[in-house]
This record gives sequence, C-alpha cells and structure tokens, in this order.
Amino acid sequence: MNWVIKENNDNESVKRLSNELNISPILSSMLVNRRIKTFDQAKKFFRPNFEMLHDPFLMKDMSLAVERIQKAIQKNESIMIFGDYDVDGTSSVALLSMYLESLGLKIIKYLPDRKKEGYGVSINAIDHAFSKNHKLIIALDCGIKAHKQVEYAKEKGIEFIICDHHNPDKNLPKALAILNPKRKDCAYPFKELCGCGVGFKLVQAIESKQSKDNQVINYLDLVALAIAADVVPLTGENRVLAFIGLQIINSNPRPGIHSLLKKNIKKEYTISDLMYYVGPRINAAGRMKHASLALEVLICNDINSIEKLALEIEDLNTSRKDIEKDITSQAIEQVDNSSEKLNSIVVFDSDWNKGVIGIVASRLVDKYYKPSIVFCESSKGVLTASARSIKGLDLYSVLNQCKGFIDQFGGHKYAAGLTIKKENLEGFKKHFENIVSQIIDKNIFEQELLIESKINLNEITPKFFRILKQFEPFGPGNKSPLFLSENLKTKGKAFELGKEKEHIKLNLTQDNKTSYSSIGFWFSNKFNNLENKENFSAVYNIDENNWKDLSSIQLKLKDLK
Repeated sequence: MNWVIKENNDNESVKRLSNELNISPILSSMLVNRRIKTFDQAKKFFRPNFEMLHDPFLMKDMSLAVERIQKAIQKNESIMIFGDYDVDGTSSVALLSMYLESLGLKIIKYLPDRKKEGYGVSINAIDHAFSKNHKLIIALDCGIKAHKQVEYAKEKGIEFIICDHHNPDKNLPKALAILNPKRKDCAYPFKELCGCGVGFKLVQAIESKQSKDNQVINYLDLVALAIAADVVPLTGENRVLAFIGLQIINSNPRPGIHSLLKKNIKKEYTISDLMYYVGPRINAAGRMKHASLALEVLICNDINSIEKLALEIEDLNTSRKDIEKDITSQAIEQVDNSSEKLNSIVVFDSDWNKGVIGIVASRLVDKYYKPSIVFCESSKGVLTASARSIKGLDLYSVLNQCKGFIDQFGGHKYAAGLTIKKENLEGFKKHFENIVSQIIDKNIFEQELLIESKINLNEITPKFFRILKQFEPFGPGNKSPLFLSENLKTKGKAFELGKEKEHIKLNLTQDNKTSYSSIGFWFSNKFNNLENKENFSAVYNIDENNWKDLSSIQLKLKDLK
C-alpha cells in the first residue's frame, strides 16, 4: 500500500493545545488535523452532550410533519411506518414506532420483502394501508424518489411524510412533508445524518411539543446502530448522536442489541462492534428471510422471545456467509477469466442471491480496489444490482451519466442500487467503463494508508492510550488513527491464528527496550518474513486486548515494509 503521512503545518496551534490540555504533541496534532484548535473546541469534541444537537425545526418541512402527526394523535388515527429493509431502515422503524406508540398512536409497521418488493416505497404497502383505512404513511430511509408511489397514494386519499437522507432529484415527490437535510432548499446545518438520524430529529421535534418528558435520549442506541451500519461520517451531529448512543449501549443496553452482541462479549462496545457484529446479523434477516425478524428483536422486551429470534437470525447470518462466499468466488472467477483490463468491474449471474450482492460488490472492491457492480436477475428480463465505489470516485454521479441504460437507481457517493433491462447490460457495462475511465486518476487504484503520525513505541504510554480512546467513536471523518513506527524487530516467535491460520500474532520491539504485542489479521502471507526480522517499519492502530478480565495495549497491524 501507499503510505502517506498527514501534513500539519499549524505548529503554533499544536504546541498551544499540547500545553493547555497537557497532552502529547502527537495527540494535539491529531486534534488540529480534525480542525480543533482551541481549548473550548477540544472540550466539546471530548465531551459531546445532548444540548449540542441542532434545533430539529431548522429542517425544511419539519413543522408541517409535526403538525400532521399531532393531528393524528388528536384524532386517534392509525399510521403506517414504512422503512427500508436494511439496518438503517429497520432501526428507524423501531425508533419511530416505539415513540409514537408511547404517545398512544396505533401503528402499523411495514418493511418490504427484499425479493418480492425490492427497495423503496412499495405499491403493496400503499394498498395495505388503504385496506386498513390509514390516512398517513411515514417513510423512513427511503422515499426521496418515490414520485409515482406518492401520487398513487394521493389518489387513494393517503398522505406521505418522507424522512430520507439519500440524494434527491431536481424535482421532489409531492408529499405532505419531506425531511431530508440534502434538499437544496433545506438550511439544516448538518447534511450527513443517516435515515434513522432524520427519524430521530422528527421524534425530537414532536417531543418538544409534548407536555411530558418521554426521554427521547434513550432511543439514541438505535441511532448509533444505524450510524455504524450506514457508514456515515462520524463528525458534527453524528458524533454526538453516536457518542450518547454508545453510552446507552454500554450502560443499559436494549435487550435485542445486547442479544446480538453476545457473540462478542466486551467491557466496552464501539462503533466497530456495532458495524461488524450487530449490523450484519440484522441485515441477514432481510437478505435471507424478512427484515421483520430483526425489527422484532429490536422492539421486543421479552427475553425468551428475543433469544429465540436471535438464534434464528444467527442461523440466517451463517447461511448468508456461506452463500456470499460462494458468489464471491464465482464473481472473482469472472473477473480473473476476463481478457479485458478494465478500470471498473461489472459482473452478472442470473442465479445469484439478490440479498447478498451488495456484500459481494464490497468484497470485489476489497480485492481489486476498483468500482464494482454485481448484477442478478430479480425477475424475468429485469436485472438488479448493488454497486460500491472507491475513494475519489463519486458513484452516484457516474450512474447519473449512465441513465440512458438504467430503469431506476439511487444511493450516494460510495454505494448505490440500480435496476436495468437484461438487454441493456452490455451497453451499460461499456458506458459505465467509459465514464469511469474518463474521470478517474489511475493513481486512485493504489490503496492508500493515511498515517496520523510517526511514533516511537515508548511514546505509547497508558496516559497516551487513555486520551486516544477519547477520540472515539471512530469512523468516516474521524477514522481510527494509523501510526508509523520504524526500526522495529520481532521479539520471540510469531504465532499463526485462526481456523486456516490466516492471522498472525507477534511481539514488536524497538531499541531492545519497549515491546508490544501485535496482531495482523489476514497477514499469513507475511508470516515467513517476520520471524527474527529487524529493521522494518509497521503501520498500525493502537487497540486494546481484553482477555479474562485483563486489558492490555495491543497494536493492530495494517501494513509492513
């Protein structure tokens, strides 16, 4: 990988913060790199609190949405809460439905069937709402492009409130209210909320009009889960929401979230734990069976029922892994057998499982580091795809330039979904490759490790690590920092770990003084080069290893030279 060390030319701010906060210059440099240059800014960064959240009424159409929901409360109406079948959508439906039910409203929860109904607001849901005489549907984590569906609902006397965070078209659906900070006419200060985040702002706004205190802060564990799974920037308001949500998960976890974390028992859970342990299991329900299973886990309070549901979801996740592994192998075979050297990857098989093609696209990006699209046949003559991109390539913009071949698409910079007619596949593939080739910088295909700072092992003290942990939660926009240490050598024997001995564990030392236990996931190919070696460099995260109530600092290796 290409190692790039962050430049920091504001030495004055680094020095001042180091003195004022009594911290290492490396840590104060990290703050400056995150545009934090004063004591007060650092205090807010390290101590996020609920009062830092923006006024929800700054969001366009918020007053309209709240007024309509208050009317529903007064008239004792039933409302349909509709959400996407992924983690963000499922968490959103759980959050808003539980809150509105606490206000006495009758709620119908509706998550579409991924295979039968596909992404977005479904006609089936509108017909169901009509059959039950519901006059209002609130769509969460979807709906920003549901022009036809909203018109169809209007013909049936049903109003729509849309809570979405995906990029809107120039023209918006004719809904009663559209809450989306990415609207060009929306002055909301923070644009990067996830769908559940937008849903929470609606709850926050409704709550401000209620006479009783409903403790809306207690719903932020669901928002933190959605933030983790949707990989939105962990800056600004998202950082505050995730920080408080993690506090709730670590102090008084929702039974459903706790049950899904049991496979990874830790003293303190992080955004990464939600992303790698809870998120895939919730998604597995929607991918392999139906998202309503995951929704039930999130809203249920009966421990016995939760345990049964969690076991079923665990089985579905295991099946998902097997299917995903098989399809990934087939997709890699297609790429490797192609005689063309392309800047993009587009693969297709009619029999691939629609529920896992997004994960397969991510696996292809991991392996080849090229924008990747994986198609399957969702119905006769209609192909559905999941697309994933790489740093520096705006996938949404590229797909926008391929609209002539696409029936429908939506998403954002790094991830999208689309449908096309089968006969358009080859034309789309060529056009997509042409657009990518025109705009892409060839150097972009070299994976880059952005290093926070060089550091000597003896500078990694307990105090340093304690303050470093306060930079959490880590994620996009506030990534877990990478450090570079040079002139290293191995101390003692390196060990292979894992079922297939795919990981390694070893001790690194510097100047024969300080040494740290280190682990390299998927480093087995480097194993033979590591024993009794010296004078090499390593890039790593500084992590914590918990074993039998003992905690110790551990280096998580990313690359070696």
